Amino acid sequence: MSDHVIEVLRKNIQNLKSSIHWLERSYEQCRHIGIKPEYTEREFDDFENLTSRYARTTDLIINKILRSIDAVELLESGSVIDAANRAEKRGLIDSVGQLRDLKDLRNEIAHEYETDDLSGLFGAVLQRTPLLLATAQRIEDYCDRYLRGQDGREPQAHDH
Repeated sequence: MSDHVIEVLRKNIQNLKSSIHWLERSYEQCRHIGIKPEYTEREFDDFENLTSRYARTTDLIINKILRSIDAVELLESGSVIDAANRAEKRGLIDSVGQLRDLKDLRNEIAHEYETDDLSGLFGAVLQRTPLLLATAQRIEDYCDRYLRGQDGREPQAHDH
């Protein structure tokens, strides 16, 4: 395993940790606001931050982290479906469908142009954020094996 792929994984995990920090902050703020028919401008801004951070974290996991893990494990990255199937086999997600749900909500956020009725979208993000946070934690725990050398030696690839 090359030092370069480990460094890419390390940087992606550092970015994930930062992303999670901000996502957790927004989640706590919005959890206290709750879902309601109308929001103050400040509350709307808080939810906009949450949805943006949810989307960014989902993108980071799917488009960067899962591919970095494949590279470390010397696997061809292939399609997103391939990466999702391997994530399920690694125990990073409970099912491919679960990851698809996270990504579908991310896509809905990216393509939501109606601002009159965002309660449904905000509610979905509040509901799925704990799953996204738990998934990120599982990924961090899994990647520790590559990012922490034991006895001063370089971490070894794990075959799956």
